[in-house]
Amino acid sequence: MSATALPSAAGLARPAAAAPSAERDAGDSLLGRAERLVLAARLVVSMLATGLLAIALLWRWLVPGGAAVADIASGIAALMVSVPVLVAAWHSLRHPSLHGVTDRLVALALVGAWASGDLATAAILPIVMTAAHVLEERSLIGSRDAIRALRRLSQTAVRRIVGDGHEIVPTAALSPGDRIELRAGDRLPADGIVLDGEASLDMASLTGESVPVEAGPGSAVCAGAIDLDGRLVVEVTRVGRDSTLGRIIALMRTAEHAKPPVTRMLERNAGRYLAFVLTVAAATWFATGSEADTLAVLVASCPCALVLAAPATAIAAIAVAARHGILIKGTGFLEHLADVTSVVFDKTGTLTTGELSLDRVLPTAPDTDAALLRHVAASLGIGSNHPVSRAAVRAAGADGAMPERASHLREAGGFGMTGEVGGEPVAFGRPELFERLGIAPPPAPPHDGPIAGVSRGGRFLGWLLFADPARPEAAAALTALRRLGLGRQMLLTGDRAPVALRIAAALGIDDVVAEALPEGKMRHVLAEVARGGRPLVVGDGINDSLALKAGAVGIAMGAQGTDVALASSDLVLLTSDLGRLGTAIRLSRRCRRTIGVNVALGLGWTLLLMALAALGVLGAEGAVIAALLHNLSTFAGLANSGRLLLFDETKPS
Repeated sequence: MSATALPSAAGLARPAAAAPSAERDAGDSLLGRAERLVLAARLVVSMLATGLLAIALLWRWLVPGGAAVADIASGIAALMVSVPVLVAAWHSLRHPSLHGVTDRLVALALVGAWASGDLATAAILPIVMTAAHVLEERSLIGSRDAIRALRRLSQTAVRRIVGDGHEIVPTAALSPGDRIELRAGDRLPADGIVLDGEASLDMASLTGESVPVEAGPGSAVCAGAIDLDGRLVVEVTRVGRDSTLGRIIALMRTAEHAKPPVTRMLERNAGRYLAFVLTVAAATWFATGSEADTLAVLVASCPCALVLAAPATAIAAIAVAARHGILIKGTGFLEHLADVTSVVFDKTGTLTTGELSLDRVLPTAPDTDAALLRHVAASLGIGSNHPVSRAAVRAAGADGAMPERASHLREAGGFGMTGEVGGEPVAFGRPELFERLGIAPPPAPPHDGPIAGVSRGGRFLGWLLFADPARPEAAAALTALRRLGLGRQMLLTGDRAPVALRIAAALGIDDVVAEALPEGKMRHVLAEVARGGRPLVVGDGINDSLALKAGAVGIAMGAQGTDVALASSDLVLLTSDLGRLGTAIRLSRRCRRTIGVNVALGLGWTLLLMALAALGVLGAEGAVIAALLHNLSTFAGLANSGRLLLFDETKPS
C-alpha cells in the first residue's frame, strides 16, 4: 500500500477488532458488562422489594384489619431479597473471608426475623445491606475499568513500513524489529527506538507528566505515548505484554488482588470476632429475652466498615500513585514504605543520568577556544556510536549549530576517530591515538571519567573531559528525603571509587561503597537490616536485583529499567525522576494514617452500636435502626478514603 492511500490519523485510532489482544479486551468488556448487569439486577430487585414493603406498610395503615394482605406483601418482598443474602452466607461457609462474616451475621439476623414473624424487618435488612454491597462492588469494578482502559491505549491500527510503502496492520501483528510510522495524533502501540524524525510525545497516561517529552533519533519511546506534532519512524523493540504498558497492566492486576496487612490481620481474627458476636447475642437473649434486641446485636455487629477500611483506601492510593507515575505491585509494599528508615542508592542510571556528557573543555594550543574543540570533536563524533562521540555531538548541538560531518572518516581500532575538515586532517580520541599519529599531546589532566583529545592539521588543540553527571533533581530530592526523616543515605555502586566519591560529595552522601559486585550489594543491604534498619533500595540494573529484593522496599527507576530489576522491585517509577521517591513516601504515610482512622472508626462505631443494641436502647425496631446506623460508619470510611484521591503533587503549588 502506498503512502498516499493511507487513512487519516483519526482513522487509525479505531480498535483492531481482529487482533487477539482486542479479543481479550472484548472479553474484558463483556465481563465488565456482566458485572454491571448483576449489580443492576440486585438494585432492581431491591427497588421492587422496597416498593412492595411500602405498599404493605401503607395497606396496614390505611386498611383496618388488612394485616393479612400486608403480611403477604412483606413476605414476598422479604423472599425476593433474602435469596442473595442466604446464597452469599452459604458461599462464605465454603470460602471463609472477612466479607463472609458480614454475610453470615446478616443471614442469622434474617433467619431470626423470619422465625419471629417480623417480615418487615426480614425485608428491610437485606435491602439496606444490598445497598452497601453494591457500593463496595462498584468501587472494585472501577479499578477493573481502569485496567481495561489502559489496555485499550495500545489497541490501534498502525502504519508498518514495508519497502518503500506502508501497510495498515493491527497492533497484534507487530513483532520486534518492525518499523512503524507515527504522525501527529497517533498513539504509539509498542515500545521502540526512534530511527528518524522529531516530535513531542504526551506521556501523561504512563508517567503522570503533563509536560510533553521531546523525542528524536535514538530516543527510547513507550507504548501508550501520543505523538503531538511530528513524524517519527520507530523500530519496535517490545510488544504486547512485554511492553512498558503491558507490564504496567500486569502490575496493576497484581496490586488489585493483593490484600493490605490490616485486612490479612482482620481475616486471621474473623473466627474469634464471630464467636464474640454470637456470645454477646446469646447473653442479650438470656438477659432480656428480647428477640428485637438480639437481632439488633447481630445486625449492629456486621463489620462492613472494617471490611472496607483498608481495601477502599488501598484502591484509592494505587490510583493516586499511578497518576504520579508510581506503580505499586501490592498494597502491603505501600504500607511498608511508610516505615523505611534509610535509603540505599545505586549510582549509574539512578543518581546519575546514565549518559555521558561534556564536563569541561581544556584548550592547550594558542588561539584555540572551547567552541573550536567542540566543533572539531562533533564533526568526527557524528560518524560513531561510541558514548563519548555521542556526548560530543550533543555538546556541539547545545551551542545551537551542528558542524558538518568530517570527510574520510575512520575509526582507529577503538582509540578514536580520524578524518578531514576543510582539507586538514583532524583526530578525536584517547591519548594513544595521537601517539599513533605522531602527535605529542601534553600530559592528560587528572579526571575520574573519560578523556578525549582533539587535533587539527597535525597540531594538538586540547582535551575534552566527560562525565556521567548527577540528575538535575537529585540534590533537591535527597534533601526532601532527609526532611522526611531518611537522613541515613548510602551510595552503593559497582563503579570506581573516585567516580562514586565525586557524585556522593555533590549530593551530600557520606556513606559510600564502591566497586561492589551484586552479591556484595546484597550483603551491605542485609547488614543494614541486621542493624535494625528498614532500608529503601533504589536501582535500575541487573546488578541491583539482589539488593532490591534484600531491602525492606525496593524501587526500580524508570520504565526502561531492566526486566530483572523491575521483577525484583516492589515499586516502579515510570519516570526517572528522583523527586517521585518523596511523593511515594508521603503517599504511603497518608495511606497508613487513613487506614488507621478507618479501622478505628469502623471498630469503635460497631462496638458502640452493639452495646446500644444489647442494652435495648435502639427499641423495638432495633434491627432496622442498627442496619441504618451501621452504614453511617461505612459511608464515613469510604468518604475518608476518597479524600486520598485529592492527593496530587503533579499540580504546581
